[in-house]
Amino acid sequence: MKEPIISVSGLRGIVGESLSPQTAIRYTCAFACQLPAGPLLLARDGRGSGRMLAEAIRSGLVAVGRTVVDADVAATPTVGILVREHQCAGGIQISASHNPPEYNGLKLISSEGRVIGAAAGEAVLEQYQQAEPDWVAHHSLGEVQRLSDTLSGHCRRVLDTVDIQRIRRKGYVVLLDSNHGAGSLLGRRLLEDLGCEVTVLGDVPDGHFSHGAEPLAENLVEVQRAVVDARADVGFCQDPDADRLAVIDETGRYLGEEHTLAMCLDHVLRRTPGPVVTNCSSSLMNRDVAEKHSSPLFLSPVGEVHVADLMLEKKAVFGGEGNGGTIDPQVGYIRDSFVGMARLLESMAVHGAKIGALADELPSYAIHKTKVDLPPEKIPETLDHLEKHFPDAQPNRMDGLRLDWPTSWLLVRASNTEPIVRVVAEAETLDEAKHLCGEAGEAISHQ
Repeated sequence: MKEPIISVSGLRGIVGESLSPQTAIRYTCAFACQLPAGPLLLARDGRGSGRMLAEAIRSGLVAVGRTVVDADVAATPTVGILVREHQCAGGIQISASHNPPEYNGLKLISSEGRVIGAAAGEAVLEQYQQAEPDWVAHHSLGEVQRLSDTLSGHCRRVLDTVDIQRIRRKGYVVLLDSNHGAGSLLGRRLLEDLGCEVTVLGDVPDGHFSHGAEPLAENLVEVQRAVVDARADVGFCQDPDADRLAVIDETGRYLGEEHTLAMCLDHVLRRTPGPVVTNCSSSLMNRDVAEKHSSPLFLSPVGEVHVADLMLEKKAVFGGEGNGGTIDPQVGYIRDSFVGMARLLESMAVHGAKIGALADELPSYAIHKTKVDLPPEKIPETLDHLEKHFPDAQPNRMDGLRLDWPTSWLLVRASNTEPIVRVVAEAETLDEAKHLCGEAGEAISHQ
């Protein structure tokens, strides 16, 4: 891979191969070129290569005349808060999210403190591809301002959404697995402010991951044991930039990321019924929870920016993605693992229930994911073929093709980086979900 993977809101690549300091400078300077006057917030998620990239980007931005507000190591949702607090024209988070250690990347944040949208991303890409940075003379160089406190504002916003005293009275024992990413910095402080006895695994944000970066069941076997050994009431597991949250219950059972949003929705909607938004590959648990609380649920295309846009349009009270990314408008329109932790602890306190019991109250579904080789030029006719192959389903073309039945769905969408389609299904049992994926794969292969 010689070129970085560029999406709507940023890029990622392998350091020293597809992601070089020159690439990082050109891309972030292209972003700066699209912004109005004002400082730019710069942060990183703790990966080993992050410091090198931060130094390069900082120099590049100064060289095009921009003031850089340097937050050093910070979680992605914290970056969103800091951009707003310091009235920045935009923000740059150096992070490859859940990718392996050899990767790093850049997430671009708007002045509203959320991931930039498609139009802004296309403008940055065009500038990056067509023009070199416009370097300024020595008397017009920018400057660097370093932040001494990056946590207080974000912490306060999250605490303002919950009943602090009610949680404190419970004195919960919590194990937080930050896996040497950025989440431990605010995670420990927030949980201690909520009166929890906290054990943090991977609390040094140096990018030396103790296990796979994505908080999936296969990566968290040792963490599950640690939750039991610590006699913790709950285990919280973050990805490296702390915008996603997976949950482990008091018995060491992996509840996963899909349960994070559904449990939070169930708690929020009990007190504040209203519109909610998830993406079109999130669990049917969210639909059922919304129906239980007489609240409309709206589906967006996959991607945080699409969820946030639809939340604003529908004036949603809560939203997020099934990958453990909760979005609370009271805190910011950006995925936030700290929102998830605070809301779940409050739910436990209000209901006097263990986290496992709260999960068991939700309806049970199973998701299966696979992929099928398919050249991009064949995708339109393939989606048409699939829609005809499943005539009893309700079709939706908002993002690839989603087919809905009363208790199951199938989503087929093109990859942005490979000549494949991703096939995802959810049903009441794993066998049913696998069957849907298998049938779709067969239909694609034999069209």
